[in-house]
Amino acid sequence: MKMKSNVLAQMFMSSWIFIALLQLYCMGISSSEVPLQLNDDILGLIVFKSGLQDPGSSLTSWNEDDDTPCSWKYIQCNPITNRVSQVSLNGLGLSGKIGRGLEKLQNLQILSLAHNNFTGSITPQLFLISSLRTLNLSHNSFSGRIPINPFNITSIRFLDLSHNSLSGPIPDTLFQNCISLRFLSLAYNSLEGPIPTTLSNCASLGSLNLSNNHLSGNPEFSNGIWLLRKLRILDLSNNALSGEVSQGIFEVHNLKELHLQGNQLSGMLPADIGLCPHLNHLDFSDNMFSGALPQSLGMLVSLTYFSLSNNKLTGDIPQWIGNMSSLQYIDFDNNAFAGKLPESLGDLKSLSSLSLSNNKLTGEVPLSLAYCTRLSGIQLRGNGFSGSIPQGLFNLGLEELDLSVNGFSGSIPAGSTPLFESLQVMDLSQNKLTGDIPAEMGLFSNLRYLNLSQNNLQSRIPPELGYFQSLSVLDLRRNALYGSIPGDLCDSNSLAILQLDENSLEGPIPQEIGNCSSLYLLSLSNNSLNGSIPKSLSKLKKLEILALNFNELSGEMPQELGMLDNLLVVNISYNRLIGRLPMGSIFQNLDQSALQGNLGICSPLLKGPCKMNAQKPLVIDPNAYNKQRGGNNLTHKSSDFVKLRHRRFLSVSAIVAILATLLIAVGIVIVSLLNVAARRRLAFVNTAAESMGSSSQRSGSTATGKLVLFDSKSSEDWVHNAETVLNKASEIGRGVFGTLYKASIGGEGRFVAIKKLVTSNILQYSEDFEREVRILGRARHPNLMALKGYYWTPQMQLLISDYTPHGSLQSRLHDRLPSTPPLSWADRFKIALGTAKGLAHLHHSFRPPIIHYNVKPSNILLDENFNPKISDFGLARLLTKLDKHMISSRFQSALGYVAPELACQSLRINEKCDIYGYGVMVLELVTGKQPVEYGDDDVMILSDHVRVLLEQGNVLDCIDPSMSEYPEEEVLPILKLGLVCTSQIPSSRPSMAEVVQILQVIKTPIPQNTEIF
Repeated sequence: MKMKSNVLAQMFMSSWIFIALLQLYCMGISSSEVPLQLNDDILGLIVFKSGLQDPGSSLTSWNEDDDTPCSWKYIQCNPITNRVSQVSLNGLGLSGKIGRGLEKLQNLQILSLAHNNFTGSITPQLFLISSLRTLNLSHNSFSGRIPINPFNITSIRFLDLSHNSLSGPIPDTLFQNCISLRFLSLAYNSLEGPIPTTLSNCASLGSLNLSNNHLSGNPEFSNGIWLLRKLRILDLSNNALSGEVSQGIFEVHNLKELHLQGNQLSGMLPADIGLCPHLNHLDFSDNMFSGALPQSLGMLVSLTYFSLSNNKLTGDIPQWIGNMSSLQYIDFDNNAFAGKLPESLGDLKSLSSLSLSNNKLTGEVPLSLAYCTRLSGIQLRGNGFSGSIPQGLFNLGLEELDLSVNGFSGSIPAGSTPLFESLQVMDLSQNKLTGDIPAEMGLFSNLRYLNLSQNNLQSRIPPELGYFQSLSVLDLRRNALYGSIPGDLCDSNSLAILQLDENSLEGPIPQEIGNCSSLYLLSLSNNSLNGSIPKSLSKLKKLEILALNFNELSGEMPQELGMLDNLLVVNISYNRLIGRLPMGSIFQNLDQSALQGNLGICSPLLKGPCKMNAQKPLVIDPNAYNKQRGGNNLTHKSSDFVKLRHRRFLSVSAIVAILATLLIAVGIVIVSLLNVAARRRLAFVNTAAESMGSSSQRSGSTATGKLVLFDSKSSEDWVHNAETVLNKASEIGRGVFGTLYKASIGGEGRFVAIKKLVTSNILQYSEDFEREVRILGRARHPNLMALKGYYWTPQMQLLISDYTPHGSLQSRLHDRLPSTPPLSWADRFKIALGTAKGLAHLHHSFRPPIIHYNVKPSNILLDENFNPKISDFGLARLLTKLDKHMISSRFQSALGYVAPELACQSLRINEKCDIYGYGVMVLELVTGKQPVEYGDDDVMILSDHVRVLLEQGNVLDCIDPSMSEYPEEEVLPILKLGLVCTSQIPSSRPSMAEVVQILQVIKTPIPQNTEIF
């Protein structure tokens, strides 16, 4: 017992001494000033460890009782001095702040803390380590500014601060003593301002990456970066750099990779760019470059990757492109290149991907292209190519072939063995192709997407198409297909989209359609299909869109279809259907347009008769169906008509009782809903207050919630007053993604907006949620509503942003009080331009782009000067999937703003969907009308209304009468811009960068008799 007591006493003394050393160290007393000597490296590492959270217990081997740390895990020592030379803690899930301690390691050469969860600012003391050669703090959550006075960067060769939340400008002092620096990456932060001119001091720099920030201005190409003669890799992509790229690239003879995509650079491409003989990667995409290709490009014989997409380049694609013999990837999409393709393309034997979509190229595709035997992808969509499709292309081992929206004619070439084994995507839609669909198409074993729509193909649907084992999309719309739908189409069970509408198909819908278990879109409209709707459709549990309108289907709808819980859109109009609609699903909420034109559908929305399957059907108007679709006249017996009249007479006596019952029931429901809403409101406030209050004690615990404010100045007030703040919160709006509250924080009455997100399908792990929210937090722009922070628990997620007292564009445009003056034209133009700039930033400054998903006036907030602030952007990133409730709510809350392809095709979300919503908003700004307005006898669709008036020459009639003055030279082009943005074909809509350019041109005085559109 006595021995045990001695051991405990020694342990206690050891712990007490160590704690005392820690306290002395934190007070600035060095280890040499205390009686007990402790290895400086051990002391520094233990102090560093004491400020960390180590969820994986990775640092358990770090023991203060050891004589040396050289045996500790993740530590390396110099074998001669026995001092720590390397600390590598990559990807251990560590969190916390880098406090005092590491500067004690005066022999440290490599410090790598990448891929962890460190927070706080970067301590300048790290730069006091004179021996430090490598500093890697990438992929963490460091915030604040880069230290202004890095005292000893002269020794650092490798510096990586990328993928954090650093903000502010890049300090000039960072590069005052950077003679040894070889590698520098500050990518994926929120840095702003110009690139410092002192960067030219880093004469030894070989790799520079400043991408994905908010850097602006001209990057001093001529007398700054281009002086770095040893530079191999330069990445300035996805910033806000502007101006022209002046000549001088040839000075950097060793440059191998040049990334300038995603900026606002303009002017001609530098004429001397071809004088970089070692260049193998060149990306100028997503800018505003114009003019023709400089001839010096033909000298880049080492270039393998070449992208100029999304610019305004003109001229032809020159013959000398064949001299660039190493090219593997060419992307010239979305420019204005014209003329014919050169035969010299066939000289590019290494070419694997050729993308020239959405240009003005004409003529026939050269046969020599088939000599590029390594081609795996060809995209020529949206040009003016003509003639037949070269057979040689179908002899290649292509994975993707997109020749859509051209003028190709003739038949579809026969495939070959290499193509059968490799092809995954084929799009030949919107051409002039004729003939049959080749039966051998069934041999494409890996085909996932087949689109032959909008041609003039005249054949039966080959049953061999059902042999595809991977096919998920089959689109054969708008052809001249005839015969029946083969039941073999669903043999593979992989089909997700089947579109056969606007053909001449006949016969019944096959029972085998129920085998398409993956189908979520089925469109068979505008054919001559007959017979009854098969019950097997009820097996399609994933079905979301069903279009059977304009056929000759008869009988009652199977009641089993009511079990399809995922249905969002159904159209059965203009058939011969009768009887009750299925119970459940969407059928009880279908509007009149989805039901009209049938023989006797039972629905309170239809004025016609309700006809049930019976031996003696009762029909009031025997010509009702005949009037709609030339069917046979139906007769009725006079006795049946008398019975019907009698039933009507008897039912009148019950009307009063029924109405009274309904009114009472409605009243009960309303009162109940109000009570439920009140209880939910109180529950939200109480729960939020309790959770956020507890998080102030331990913000890192996911059990009590995690509160993070990007503005650290406000964090203390929030933590202290969380309960008070949320108890005073008031609801100010509801949307698809959740409920919005107004709350006050701090002692100065500062207001913020708090959005409580819907909990359905929100990311369930705090790390995933935090990563996505931080990406949104970096989306800083004058026309974006800045995200200030967030709060997370598995049960509740809150987003915190600024509050705008002047409301939304919706309230100013459509819900304006009589006492509020109308928006002037200057303010309307400012709103249109600012919104376009904000969306352009989301689309072009991030990879992948941030899609808003819900562009409409209620999400455009206005500051005191009527500058627009886009809110709710990117919230779709927080959803693991778009469930049926979300999509249904989206359609209902954004009626008129939803791009047509979302309602009738694949529900895929991309930038073009945002552009459609923006176009509708622009039309609202000019006309003052809602996107959809209901009259007594018809429905007015705003884009159609404006388009008709424009064609009639009366477009000025639709301008908002509340505007007393407006310049016609600005109003008319903007109306035309809105119509272009709302084009039914997504590829015909401009990008948001192009929209900004167009608006800037409209605002700039131009010569008379010059039309913008």
